[in-house]
Amino acid sequence: MVTSATYTRIDGKKISADIKEEIRLRVEERKAQGKKVPHLAIILVGDDGASQTYVDNKVKACKSVGFHYTMMRFADTISEEKLMKHIDHVNNDDDVDGFIVQLPLPEHISVEKITEMIRPDKDVDGFTNQNFGSIISKNPLLMPATSYGVMELLRRYNIETEGKHAVVVGASRIAGAPLSMMLTHMGRATVTICHKYTKDLASHTRAADILLVAVGKPGLITADMVKEGAVVIDIGTTRVEGPQYPKGWAILGDVDFKNVAPKCSYITPTPGGVGPMTIASLLLNTLRATELRNP
Repeated sequence: MVTSATYTRIDGKKISADIKEEIRLRVEERKAQGKKVPHLAIILVGDDGASQTYVDNKVKACKSVGFHYTMMRFADTISEEKLMKHIDHVNNDDDVDGFIVQLPLPEHISVEKITEMIRPDKDVDGFTNQNFGSIISKNPLLMPATSYGVMELLRRYNIETEGKHAVVVGASRIAGAPLSMMLTHMGRATVTICHKYTKDLASHTRAADILLVAVGKPGLITADMVKEGAVVIDIGTTRVEGPQYPKGWAILGDVDFKNVAPKCSYITPTPGGVGPMTIASLLLNTLRATELRNP
C-alpha cells in the first residue's frame, strides 16, 4: 500500500547547473592564469535524431562553460577503417583534451574497436577498459559519465551510502556495471546487482536502502517493489508514443514515479533527474583530462 510520506525530489537540472557554473569559474581562472582552455572533440556518425539532439546539448554545454569544441560529422556509410583514421588524428592532436564518439554507431562499425581506440586520457565518456578498470583503484582516471553523475547526485544531496544496501537493476557497461563498482569502492555500500536473468526481482528491490534502476523498461519498478524510506534513482529513459501524451510522446523512466515517490525518502524524476548529470559529468571529465595533461 502506498503511503503519503514526504519525499525529496532530486533535482538533476539544478545540480547540473551548479556544476556547470563551478566549471565555468574554473575555466575563467585558467584563462586568467594563462593556462590551456579545455577542448572537447565530438564525432557523430549518421543522422540519428536522438544522437543529434544529444550532441547539440553537449555543444551547448561546452559553450556555456567556456570550453573549446570541435564537431566532426560523418555519413553513416563511412567505413570502419576511415573512422579509425579520424580517431587516430584526434588522438594525436595535442590541442584536444577530451574526445567522444557519439553512440550508437552503424551496424558495420564495431563499438568495441572504436571505443578501445580512443586514448584513455582523452576518453571523457569513461568507456575504455583502462578507465573502466580504474574505478577500483585509489586514483580513478576518467569515470563513466552517467554513473559518475549518479554518484555526484548522491554526494550533493548528502545521501549516505556507507554501510547501506544498494541494489542496482541493470548490468550494462554504460551504467549499471560501473555504478555498482563505484558504490562498492567509493561509496562503501553493500551492493546487489540484478539483471534480466535475476529471478524474483522484487525480493531484491524490496531489500534496498538505495535502489538504482538502469534498464530502459518504462514502469518496471512499482510501489510494491520498494520499501518505505528508500532512496530511488531512476536512470532509465525511454521515449514512448501515444495519444494520451500532449506532444504525442513522452520520456518515461523505469520507475512508476507517481506511485513509488510517496514511499521514498529521495527519488529522481524522469526527465530532469539523472539525464542532465551525464553531460555535467562529461564536462567534469573534460576539465579533469585538461588538468591532468596541462596542470
